[in-house]
Amino acid sequence: MADLSVNIGDLQMKNPVMTASGTFGYGEEFADFIDITRIGGIIVKGTTLHKREGNPYPRMAETPAGMLNAVGLQNKGVHYFVDHIYPRIKDINTNMIVNVSGSAIEDYIETASIINELDKIPAIELNISCPNVKEGGMAFGVTTKGVSEVVKAVRSAYKKTLIVKLSPNVTNIADMARAAEENGADSVSLINTLLGMAIDAERRRPILSTITGGMSGAAVKPIALRMVWQVAKAVKIPVIGLGGIMDWKDAVEFMLAGASAIQIGTANFIDPTVTIKVEEGINDYLDRHGYKSVTEIVGALEV
Repeated sequence: MADLSVNIGDLQMKNPVMTASGTFGYGEEFADFIDITRIGGIIVKGTTLHKREGNPYPRMAETPAGMLNAVGLQNKGVHYFVDHIYPRIKDINTNMIVNVSGSAIEDYIETASIINELDKIPAIELNISCPNVKEGGMAFGVTTKGVSEVVKAVRSAYKKTLIVKLSPNVTNIADMARAAEENGADSVSLINTLLGMAIDAERRRPILSTITGGMSGAAVKPIALRMVWQVAKAVKIPVIGLGGIMDWKDAVEFMLAGASAIQIGTANFIDPTVTIKVEEGINDYLDRHGYKSVTEIVGALEV
């Protein structure tokens, strides 16, 4: 059996398999199906400073080889997380990571500061695909200026491993990754969802209440794979790849493209045991090809 352990900054993981925020709840929901402690890292659902009700229904739509979602970061806020969720998950024997979201830099700073005090949360993932209400609703992550400002601000408030989740809805994602790195990110994860739309032809109306939503699933994999490859060549910090990973083969492809770890998202809705299958599949691949460590295949793509 190969050594599956990887490091993301100071974050030590038993294997490179992680779960994507918003697709795995708080981990507890999957405990009846798998031993969740076998997962390298569990990224819990998006957490904001204040309670958010999310968007009106309908806010999910199935698409060919994927799905659209416009849930709108529904959660009960970081103080509820600290008081009610954290006590339940803090002793799960894996890396429990919080995805932090906000609508203003001050929100990000305060939320990150609160989570920084939680001993059993070793890292946060910064969702910079959120609309900046002070800049007319443009997402923080679509300009290098926006990326730089929010990452620099959070870095000053958060002392543990800082992962920055990049938006694919940009002209040059490598520029965004470099901006995150230069302002203190320990790692970048990509891609977040692509902006998409679905229409009900019979009713002549959009299916989602918000008209557009975030697309994920198998259909986005080629785009995500390309962006991970580009970013891995552009930065020195570890890259975490996600977007359309449905099985172990997809995961290996992302690692060959330069990802040090991977996240599984939409596939969890189809098969709640997929994370364990992917971990086992990666190990089998390494054994068959004579690798001693999973780190040997990171960026090993021959071009």
